[in-house]
Amino acid sequence: MFILIFEQLLKMFFIMVLAFVCYKIRLVDQNGNKTVSNLLLLIVNPILIITVYQTEYDPELVRGLLLSFAAAAATHILGIIISTLLIRPKDGTDYGIERFNAIYSNCGFIGIPLIGSVLGDTGVFYLSAYMVMFNLFSWTHGIVLMEKKLSLKSLKEGLISPMFIATLIAVLLFFLQLKIPSVLLDSMNYIADMNTPLAMMVAGFSVAQADLRKMCKNPRLYYTSAVKLLIFPACTIPLLMLFHLPTVISMTILIAAACPSATTGTMMAIRYKHNYTYSSEIFSLTTVLGAVTMPALVLIAEQVL
Repeated sequence: MFILIFEQLLKMFFIMVLAFVCYKIRLVDQNGNKTVSNLLLLIVNPILIITVYQTEYDPELVRGLLLSFAAAAATHILGIIISTLLIRPKDGTDYGIERFNAIYSNCGFIGIPLIGSVLGDTGVFYLSAYMVMFNLFSWTHGIVLMEKKLSLKSLKEGLISPMFIATLIAVLLFFLQLKIPSVLLDSMNYIADMNTPLAMMVAGFSVAQADLRKMCKNPRLYYTSAVKLLIFPACTIPLLMLFHLPTVISMTILIAAACPSATTGTMMAIRYKHNYTYSSEIFSLTTVLGAVTMPALVLIAEQVL
């Protein structure tokens, strides 16, 4: 699996480099980046989730999904504990941004295409549980980090997000065994196939906007990236061992946790008037370094999980 992960990340990296160049030569601007991000977030990802759940009912799949929910919730709680212990308020005024980026991963944009390529539709099926927990935690605990208080309005926004609604619809169709007509499902699959290239395009556009020279000279960025890419996922491995999960579920949860920081962190920083430039730098650095750390963690996990 290490080789598969590395090869897939390499393919995704080449797409990201192409997007980086497109942004630098001004073939795409910030408005284009926003349009592609919205298309991915509002259309492509939700449709992908729905298509993945268009499978025959299997008690083992249902059991695996419930285990995935439990493991995903425990993983997020572990991330909160680790970030609270390692990133302290005394470290600077941006500690909330650092904690958010250290906990919440790009499990949608990068996790879906990566897990889909390595573990197939079953992996994406289980990944949906992690994404539901991501939405619940990021729009509750994440808002507390940004706003210093819990807002019911923000929680409501998280619960009506496209991915959350799409997952509910997909689960309902799965349990009721309602099948989408083949002609429509084929069209949806074509759209779902756009996920990988569009996701890496968005990542490339975002990296292109960062001041790479300044970013590489900030030691705090490397520390936060280490918490996100190494310490948190490394601590996730023994946690998953306690659950005694099937390998496909363990690897799905681990890869999701080991993904780079979520783009949501920058969006939240903009929304709540925090240092969004710093947040985008964390996202950019973890996206680049993740191409090295993720295969290494998977190689270690293969030996013990």
